[in-house]
Amino acid sequence: QVQLVESGGGLVQAGGSLRLSCAASGRIFSIDAMGWYRQVPGKERDKVASISSGGRTNYADSVKGRFTISRDNAKNTVYLEMNSLKPEDTAVYYCNGEFLSSGYTWGDYWGQGTQVTVSS
Repeated sequence: QVQLVESGGGLVQAGGSLRLSCAASGRIFSIDAMGWYRQVPGKERDKVASISSGGRTNYADSVKGRFTISRDNAKNTVYLEMNSLKPEDTAVYYCNGEFLSSGYTWGDYWGQGTQVTVSS
């Protein structure tokens, strides 16, 4: 199995920055795409950004130019650098990834989430 642990969330004023990290551990043979999602109460979980195994990135329109996703394959870690934060960025942020793991099968895994709160 694979465990994803997020860190770096917290409270920040509008215009500030935060850096989220997500470290994967467990029996991992390979990692495909990884990404960050966010969810506010009563709404669906939305994709924020993703990064392929080759480093190709994709962003939601609402965060383009402000957020940057990156990954360190040697550390099985994905990051989300968030700048110029807005109150509407407030949400629980979840890490997600596609892993080749136990039984040599591909699976989709999620972290437990980390709260990001942006005050106005």
